[in-house]
Formats: sequence, structure tokens, C-alpha cells
Amino acid sequence: MSDAVRRSNLLVDEALKKAGIAWVGVADAPASALWCVPLAGALLVVSGPGEQSAPGLADARRAEVTLRGDHGGRIVTWPAEVTRLLPGTEDWETSAPLVAAKRLNAPGSAADLVARWAAVGCALNRLVPAGDPLAGPALPTGSLAQPPRPAAVVRAARKPFRLHRVRRR
Repeated sequence: MSDAVRRSNLLVDEALKKAGIAWVGVADAPASALWCVPLAGALLVVSGPGEQSAPGLADARRAEVTLRGDHGGRIVTWPAEVTRLLPGTEDWETSAPLVAAKRLNAPGSAADLVARWAAVGCALNRLVPAGDPLAGPALPTGSLAQPPRPAAVVRAARKPFRLHRVRRR
């Protein structure tokens, strides 16, 4: 293994440990910012009804993950192997409670949350690094910003209310 690959893998390991949000892209779709929990060299992401939206991730086999550093900027992008953890399996029984315990602002206990995830069909996915990461000069130098996606909750802003008449010269 070359020194550059070894350093990149160490960077992925270190970035994984500190990850709270990851940008995950599936196929050619734009990446989504997703809340995640690092566990044993992988990221766990929950999505579905009542949770975050992760288009295509529940059924994906591969994804591309981008993590940020302490400065808030992109530091590494890596290909991930995606595995869906199913309710009733040993992986679900050990991982889902750990993810539920880290879920902020969830109503009820962690056990209630895990039971709801199983009942409504939420997807709990494990993203494991699988391939050579891009880091440092190999990362794109331009912005990867995307225009806002259409959403039903967006509404047009009204003109502000004015108490007095504005005179024009």
C-alpha cells in the first residue's frame, strides 16, 4: 500500500470518528446532507417516514460520501458500500438502539423510537468505505453547490408591510 493511499485511509478513519453530518450521493442524484452516527469504521444513516429523506439510499448498493473537517470544509470523499440493516436481525438489534440514543429531539425513549422505525419501515443503512478516497489536491476545486430542490413547503415571500408612504424624488 502506498503512503498516499495509507494517509487517505487514515484521513477517512479520522473523519468517520468525528462525523455528525455526511453528504451522501446515490447514482447520479445530487448529494443530500444526512445526519449520521459513526460506529465501528462505518456510518449509520436512518431515513424514511418521520425521519430524514435520503432518496435512493434505502435500496442502493453503493454511494459516494463526502465528509467535512473541523474548519467546515470538504476534506474527503469516498465510495461506500451500502448495507441495509433489517428489523429482527442481529445487526439491527445491536445498531438501531445506538443510533436511536444519538437521535436529537425524538419523542419517547430510544426503545420506542427503534420500535417505530421497524413498524413504519424506516431504513437503517450502514455505509462502509469501499475504495480509494479523494482527498487534498484530488478533490474538486470548484463549488459543488446545487440550486434548491423544489419542495411543497416553500412559498413565495410577500412584500414587507410599510407603515408610511415612501416618497420618491
